[in-house]
Amino acid sequence: MEFLVGLQQWIRAAVTDELAAFEATRSLALLVGMLPLGIALGAVHAITPGHGKTVLASYLVGSRLGVMRSIGVAGLLSATHVTSAVVLALFGAPLLARTITGAGRSDLLEDVSRGLIAVIGLWLLIRAIRGARHVHGEGAVVGFVAGLVPCPLTLFAMVLAISRGIPEAGIAFALAMLIGIALTLSIVAAATTLARDRAAIFMERYGASVMRVSRILDAVAGALLVAIGMEQFL
Repeated sequence: MEFLVGLQQWIRAAVTDELAAFEATRSLALLVGMLPLGIALGAVHAITPGHGKTVLASYLVGSRLGVMRSIGVAGLLSATHVTSAVVLALFGAPLLARTITGAGRSDLLEDVSRGLIAVIGLWLLIRAIRGARHVHGEGAVVGFVAGLVPCPLTLFAMVLAISRGIPEAGIAFALAMLIGIALTLSIVAAATTLARDRAAIFMERYGASVMRVSRILDAVAGALLVAIGMEQFL
C-alpha cells in the first residue's frame, strides 16, 4: 500500500512539473515532448486500484467476446474514463466544487456507475438462470458504464492546467494518458479472455456442455458485477 501511495505521489509530482514547465515556456516542442511521458504515466497509473479493471475482467469472464473485441471494450472503457474527467473539468466546475475531493473523485458519477453496474450484473444472473442468448453490443454498454467514473489523474491534470491558464496542455496530457490507460486495460482484457477460453476448454473436456459452461460463466460474471456495484451502498 505504501508503494502505491508513493507511486501516485510521484506521478502527480511529474505531471505538476511538466505542466509548470510548459506554462513558463509555452513551447510546442515541450508540449509534444510531454506526450510519451503522459502515455507512460497513464499506463502505470492504470495499474493502481480503480480504472474499471475489476469490472472489465468480471464481465469478460462471462462474455463470448474474442481477444480483439475484448480489447475494443477496454478501449471504450478507457476513452469514457478519460473523457468524463476532461468534460467534468471543463464544464462541471459547480459539480467539482461540491463533490470532488482532493483525490479527484466524483461521488455522483461513481454512484450512477456502480448502480448501473449492479443492474447489468443482475441482468447477467437472470440470463444465466434462463439460459438466454448474449445480446450484441452489451460489451460496449459495460465499457461505457464502467468508464463513467472519471480518471482521477486526468481530472487532476485538467484542473491544474485550467488553473494555470493552459487548458490545451491538460487536454494534450489527457489524450496521452488515454493511450497509456488503454494499453494497460487491453492487457487485462486479453489476459482475461485467454484465461476464460482455457477454463471453458478444460470444463468441456471433463463433460460440461458449451451451453452449461456459458451459463456458469455468465452467473459468475453477474455475481461479481452485482457485488462490485453494491459494495459502495452496503
